Amino acid sequence: MNVTNDHHKHDHLSTPTVDLKSPLLPINLNNLNQEVSPSLILSLATPNTFFVFLGPLLCGLVCLFVKVGELDSSRNMLGILTWIFTWWLTEAVPMPVTSMSPLFLFPMFGIASADVVAKSYMDDVISLVLGSFILALAVEHYNIHKRLALNITQLFCGDPINPPLLLLGICATTAFVSMWMHNVAAAVMMMPVATGILQRLPTTRTGQNDAVDMFCRAVVLGVIYSAAIGGMSTLTGTGVNLILVGMWKSYFPEAGPISFNTWFFFGFPLALIIFFFMWGVLCCLYCKREASSALANYLDKAHLKRELDLLGPMSFAEKMVLFVFSGLIVLWMTRNLTDDLPGWGSLFKGRAGDGTASVLMATLLFIIPNKRRKGEKLMDWSKCKKLPWNIVLLLGAGFAIADGVRTSGLADVLSKALDFLEAVPFWAITPAVCLIGGTITEFTSNNATTTLLVPLLIQIAQTMHLHPLLLMVPGAIGAQFAYLLPTGTPSNIVGFSTGHIDIKDMLKVGLPLKIAGTIVLSLLMHTLGAYVFGTSKVVMYPLTWRSL
Repeated sequence: MNVTNDHHKHDHLSTPTVDLKSPLLPINLNNLNQEVSPSLILSLATPNTFFVFLGPLLCGLVCLFVKVGELDSSRNMLGILTWIFTWWLTEAVPMPVTSMSPLFLFPMFGIASADVVAKSYMDDVISLVLGSFILALAVEHYNIHKRLALNITQLFCGDPINPPLLLLGICATTAFVSMWMHNVAAAVMMMPVATGILQRLPTTRTGQNDAVDMFCRAVVLGVIYSAAIGGMSTLTGTGVNLILVGMWKSYFPEAGPISFNTWFFFGFPLALIIFFFMWGVLCCLYCKREASSALANYLDKAHLKRELDLLGPMSFAEKMVLFVFSGLIVLWMTRNLTDDLPGWGSLFKGRAGDGTASVLMATLLFIIPNKRRKGEKLMDWSKCKKLPWNIVLLLGAGFAIADGVRTSGLADVLSKALDFLEAVPFWAITPAVCLIGGTITEFTSNNATTTLLVPLLIQIAQTMHLHPLLLMVPGAIGAQFAYLLPTGTPSNIVGFSTGHIDIKDMLKVGLPLKIAGTIVLSLLMHTLGAYVFGTSKVVMYPLTWRSL
């Protein structure tokens, strides 16, 4: 045996063709020697490489030549924003990796310490998202989303299939869910339902069927925008509305609080008009005439009924997952109710948040048995491997940026830039405020935009002797018009992560939606808003105003 091995080694050195395995190594090596050097150079000579260097280059130019306020930290923060948003918009670096850049950029530029920045990547909103995603994974694991998708499709698809009607059903369901729970949670819950419907369709990214591809884009866009629009209707629909109501009570304690019903009487008609405009835009841009015939082979009503029957009755595990999810919705809705009727959150003196309820109910999934196998629970950690950590990182980056803008002094500089509002004519003040809020919110979180903008608007209202809500409401609602970029709100990220839509799709639909929302809000604020909020009274609380 040793002789044979030595013989083969000798042959390998003298005549490589003797050993059948020996040619494989030199052939691959030759190919590598011929291809590595030029491919490395070619791989660097791409637009992507240019955009990679463009981020730090623009950051350096801002830090060297742009004067922003009196503090160096304000200028540095603006440079960091330029760097990060350049990478986000060009996708030169993967979005989740770009989202981690504040962890090294903030300490390097003296904005905040590493510990402070790291804390921004885990707060109550992020725990809300994590808990919601675990529940969504449970819904997906037990095919509950498929059952719901089949029911919605069967109810709204029509016979023959009517794509605009089906799109209306999906969007209306999402908007209704978003009225009673957080926008992010509504998008997380409904996106698997929407993709469950889309999974029935053939592969659409190959360009073989443009009508089907366009319909898929319409469905995903409809879900993320419906989640944002539905949240405007109620105080519990989004944190922005709660922030506005809290500031109203804090700044004007002598005024009556804004109740749930008061907001609903104004918010629901506003959301309803914007919703139907959004649906009309999606139908015009994405529902082609040939879509009905293209979808008929995959969404036949009789076939859908047979497939729904094949699922059989709901199992114990499905019922328990729905029970936990329903319980979470109830907890979200009842944590804070009204001043006269406080929710369960008052039992914990305000220490519990929506994320508390989300993680608590998600934990129950790892405790409740599924009655399929002995000792097996509804969920185990192996099923959570698909948790979208990219969304968590992107959320953390948004919170870190919001904190950096405030602590660096850049927020004060931006606030001074809004002094021009005092010279704006009365009829233009509402659309101007709405556009400002809608622009800022594309780059920071909705809550951060509201927290930054509303106190400034109160001060401007005092100077102009206007009712504060004439500026506060448009500013807060405008902060919810984050329709243009994936980073504008977590709901956008949920849709963007499906891979069905691109940034150009969001721009194509989001821009007319933002313009229409501004116009509708401006009209309603001076008509319905004057009746609901009493804004026709110019000076209601002069003593409180002077104490600001």
